[in-house]
Amino acid sequence: MGIRRKKRRKHRRYGLTVFLTVLLLGVLSVFVIIKVFTVDQVIVEGNELYSSGQIEEIVLNDKYAWNSLYVYLKYKLKGVGDIPFVDDMEISLDDPHTIRIHVYEKGILGSFYIDSIGQYAYFDKDGFVVETSPDVIQNVPKITGITCREVVLYEKLPLEEEYLLAGLLELTQTLNKYGILPREVHFASGEKPELGYGEIKVVVGTMDYLSQKIVRLSNILPQLEGKQGTLHLENWTPETTDIYFSK
Repeated sequence: MGIRRKKRRKHRRYGLTVFLTVLLLGVLSVFVIIKVFTVDQVIVEGNELYSSGQIEEIVLNDKYAWNSLYVYLKYKLKGVGDIPFVDDMEISLDDPHTIRIHVYEKGILGSFYIDSIGQYAYFDKDGFVVETSPDVIQNVPKITGITCREVVLYEKLPLEEEYLLAGLLELTQTLNKYGILPREVHFASGEKPELGYGEIKVVVGTMDYLSQKIVRLSNILPQLEGKQGTLHLENWTPETTDIYFSK
């Protein structure tokens, strides 16, 4: 009988020791998580449409966001949700004090203002509507001179003539390639595009020799900074290389 009591006491002491050890480890873990994983630096990359400050506000959006491990696990488990103009965000830890946010924005090349919904329809390089919003996004050209009465999200722009869409996409893709997207692309009579860069207007003319015209435009634009007037590319051909600027 005495031996059994001793064994029971021994098992109780062992169980208590295990419990206290687990409890201590738990307390230490919580202490480490609270004291070590604190947000001291946030690195944002891949963002153009949003500022780094805006992205930081979107991600660190609750009372526990001071803890870097919490932030990492939160978005690892549930993602970032729907954010206008953003496909996805990747959250990682460089170290216990540094959060890195890589932003994958939607590739937007232009917008139409749609009267029927009172919003802008933003389209990508393939002509698909990727976002509708009342907000005007900087550095995204507004398309005028072509009528687009209604749109469906994630479907192609329903322009009346297919060739108009093809020409618009070729133009915006080429301008984007050379990093000179304008504020406005206006299609004048005969579907001849004119580009607006603040006080500078560029008359492109027909879509013939478009790539060559845009290459020359990319070289000339920096020389026109601070000036007002119209740059004429409409008469340029490989044979007739006339380009002139009228103030």
